[in-house]
Order: sequence, then C-alpha cells, then structure tokens
Amino acid sequence: MPIYHETPRLILRAFRASDLDVFLSYRNDELVYRYQGWDVPYLEEDALQFIAKMKVSIPGTPGEWFQMAIERKDSSQMIGDIAFHITKSNPRMAYIGYSLAHSAWGYGFASEAVWKTLDYLFRVLDLHRVVADCDIENAESIRLLERIGFRREAYYLESYWLAREKTWGSEYLYAILQREWVIR
Repeated sequence: MPIYHETPRLILRAFRASDLDVFLSYRNDELVYRYQGWDVPYLEEDALQFIAKMKVSIPGTPGEWFQMAIERKDSSQMIGDIAFHITKSNPRMAYIGYSLAHSAWGYGFASEAVWKTLDYLFRVLDLHRVVADCDIENAESIRLLERIGFRREAYYLESYWLAREKTWGSEYLYAILQREWVIR
C-alpha cells in the first residue's frame, strides 16, 4: 500500500482491508460522529465500499474526495483519517477534513496530519486556498484550525441539518491561503 506522507510520528497512507475494524469503531463512536456528516450506524458494507473506493482514488482529482488513513509509527495502529477535496469549479482550491478515534485525541496527531496535508496541498499541488468548515460547538477543531493558521471567514447560522439530533447546526468557515502558508 502506498505511503503518501510521513511526519515524525505518523504515516498518512492508503486504506487497507485490515483497517476495517478500527474504521468502523470510530465511525460509530458518538464522540467522533457528533460533528461529522456520515450516517450512523455506519455499516460494514459501507466501510468496505469506502475502503475499496479509496484504494483506487487518485490524489488531487478535481471534484473528488481523497482520503488517507492516519497511522501511528510507534504502534502501526490506524487512528483516523484525513481527506481533501479539490473543487471542480476552482481546481486551485480545496476543502480539508479529518476524523480521529477518540483514544487518539489530545496528543497533537490531528494537527500533525493537517499540517503535513496542507504542506502537500500548497507546496506540491500548488493550491491557492484551502477551506475547512467546523461546527461552532466543536471547540477542539476550532482551536486546531486557528493554531495552524486558518482564519475564520464566515459564520453560517443553522446551515445544515443534524438528523441524529433533529435540529439545525451552525458552522464556521475557515480558510488559509498559499502565501500565508509558505511564509511559515
């Protein structure tokens, strides 16, 4: 399986069939899916289809999400995933998203994976702008995005339906430009 990126503690790599149990576990964890858009329960058949699709996905294809497994180097354990979506209408702009198993929270793994992915998007793919949206109640993600250098650009009031909670959710839109990134 290809390794796409490495950091001091992580490997960002292609999904493997052996990731299934961990993937299903955190996708069905209430603490993890609370601010995510997938349906729960997240079924094994959906996970298998997702993993198969990601195995043949090509990074940087406009209009398609590309998702990588996040693996700890010290344990070879998959702990989450990170994704980006280059927009079809503007191929120099991308959205980024990430999910980590609850047991991996609080160790800086998400920051490390986002940092490395941004570096790839700006330095290798030569993107102009990367965007992330975040539920206004997701304090940990808000802190991560702001610490890395994302700027809050918008507040969308009741902008998406939270079917599990039967209510509307609000979100912030964050962005960072290539010129802001490369001066780091």
